Parts: sequence; structure tokens; C-alpha cells
Amino acid sequence: MKQLVLDIRPDAPPTLENFVAGANAELLATVSLLVTPATAAQLPARHIYLWGAPGSGRSHLLRAVADAARGAGRPAHLLGAETVDDDLPETAGALLAIDDVDHLSPAAQIALFNAFNRARGNGQSLLLAGPAAPLGLALREDLRTRIGQSLIYQVQPLDDAARTEILTTLAARRGLCLADEVVDFLLRHGRRELASLLAVLDALDRASLERKRPITLPLLREMIQQGLEI
Repeated sequence: MKQLVLDIRPDAPPTLENFVAGANAELLATVSLLVTPATAAQLPARHIYLWGAPGSGRSHLLRAVADAARGAGRPAHLLGAETVDDDLPETAGALLAIDDVDHLSPAAQIALFNAFNRARGNGQSLLLAGPAAPLGLALREDLRTRIGQSLIYQVQPLDDAARTEILTTLAARRGLCLADEVVDFLLRHGRRELASLLAVLDALDRASLERKRPITLPLLREMIQQGLEI
């Protein structure tokens, strides 16, 4: 695990710094180049498409890159597919990030196709995300072809070793001793998304302080009986 940072909380705003890369180090480095037009020009293709299962972090990356671009002075528009109508912003030099492209309406698909066509002329970069590789998207053929010509990355989910290291590292930074059996139980029986695991860690931290008890499997079982969702 590399570059684990303190600001990994369920309510922390998504940033490039608090995205836990795991097997996605190359992907993270590549999307970071979209932050400014100068670095985006280093890319072998103008646009990037990310795909992965829900909870893999693709939405985190879109928001993080858009926020970082704005912070660096590059105009950025972050849109959910359901909000796209029959046109898209034509802001010169902007980053245009669209999540869940598989949900684009027929009119919105035409709008995105047109955005691809004018991107070189107006200096825009497109950062798109969806649940499947381009060939698996239920979109117009001409739009799927344009998406397929982008840089394409599958966002790889964290493995159990990475999840374990994140939980134990964050617990240690709080001065907590997180028993191995607690982590094993959460990974076997709980939701595996990082945000869910961190929410459980927060709940265990509060319960440990309130009850003056270490974080053990009996404590976790008691909290589950009392309504804690893992």
C-alpha cells in the first residue's frame, strides 16, 4: 500500500490524494495529467474513459480530477449522465467529466458525440466513466467508437490485503488496537466498499471510547445486535 493519507473518512471530499490507488497507480497518474491543459497535452490521447463496478472509485476520480482542475485554474464541468440534455458546455480549454455514460438519453448521446467532434478545436478534454468497457455499453455505435478511441482504464477494486492494511493503519493512527479477528469478520460478512468499512471503524471507535472496552469481536457482535449495519 502506497501513499496512505490521514484524510480517508466516509465524509471526506474525494481528492486525488485520498484515492487509495492499490493496483490503480498508473491510472491515477494518468488522470492527474488532465488537471491542466499543459499536462493533458502529454497524454497519447485527448480523452480518458474509466470503467469499473459500482464502488470501485470511478466516481471519486471524476470528482477529484474536476476539483483539482478548478483549483489549478482550468474550467471543469462535472455532470451525471441523467443531467445531460441535448447540449454540453463548450467552454474553451475545459475539462468535461461525465459519470455513468450508460445512462445518457438519446439526445444526450448526440450531445456527447458532438463534444468529441469539437474537442480538439475548443481545447476540451473529456473524462468519462461507466460500468463496462466500451463494447459493453448500450450506446449509439458512433459514440461507442469515439469512447473506444480514448485512453481506457479499468478501475481495479481493492483486494483484501489492501483493505486490511487501510483499516489497521487508520486504527493505529487513532491509537486503537484492531484485532485481526474483527477485520477478518468484516471482510467475510460485511460490505466490502471502503466507505462502508470506514464507517464501521468510526462506529467501533466511538463504542470503544463510550464503553471503555477494546475493539474485539464480542464488541462488534454486540453492536450488530444493537443495529449496526456492516
